[in-house]
Amino acid sequence: MFKESKTPGRVLRIGLPKGSLEEATFKYLAKAGFTFSSNSRSYFPSVDDEELQGILIRAQEIAKYVEDGVFDVGLTGIDWVRETRADVVEVSDLLYAKQTLRPVRWVLAVAEDSPVRTVKDLQGKRIATEVVNLTQDFLAGKGVQAEVEFSWGATEVKTPTLVDAIVEATETGSSLRANNLRIVDTLLVSTTRLIANRESWKDPWKKEKIENMVMLLQGALQAESRVGLKMNVPADGFEKIVKMLPAMKNPTLSPLYDNRWMAVEIIVEEKIVRELIPRLKKAGACDIIEYPLNKVIP
Repeated sequence: MFKESKTPGRVLRIGLPKGSLEEATFKYLAKAGFTFSSNSRSYFPSVDDEELQGILIRAQEIAKYVEDGVFDVGLTGIDWVRETRADVVEVSDLLYAKQTLRPVRWVLAVAEDSPVRTVKDLQGKRIATEVVNLTQDFLAGKGVQAEVEFSWGATEVKTPTLVDAIVEATETGSSLRANNLRIVDTLLVSTTRLIANRESWKDPWKKEKIENMVMLLQGALQAESRVGLKMNVPADGFEKIVKMLPAMKNPTLSPLYDNRWMAVEIIVEEKIVRELIPRLKKAGACDIIEYPLNKVIP
């Protein structure tokens, strides 16, 4: 399956999700420093690290291949780890999804005019879903017995004509609303996980390689919602301005050649910048520069 490595024993085999998570996964791996590339028909992406070999495969299958040792490590949703009941090491939670940084939710939904109000109302009823094991485990935990059937697709149109309820994944809920469906309960909030084979995790070199990848990936995700700000502030008013700054830690201060001014640099959440910059300008800051970040490593 994998090509022979030029450095035997020094290669990490990684399963990458093909499909909806593919673009986001490649994006954050690239920001972390690992550039994978492939064309639309290829399942064997190239990568700028000779110690990595990857295969693109459906996210639903990755966990079992990691458990079996086909992959040393994989990126997939915790939903598929739970659904396949794979025995793997859950190394790190990586909060990203196919559309947003929001986690995916697997929800129990019914038609808007359905009499079903709680999961208890589904006793003896029929439910369609792609995640049969996950649904059965959820129902068992609620003391409910219902018929759970596998859905091959178009799950959202099956209730109420074909089934009484469905279990479906959603990020925003917009598709459910568009199909006049109402959420009754949430089974699982799922995020992307980096998982490892248990034997691979015991290998010192592979474990260190995996931990380094996790650190860089987490750094890339931390940077996604933050930006850097640089500015010059008057020395006689910098304390007032510094108190306005919601920095990760204390801001960096540097004296300028002109001792009447100081340079200030901070990392902040991007969402507050539109309100922060006008306040800083009004307080006397000038030469304000906003710049994007690639990684933030705490």
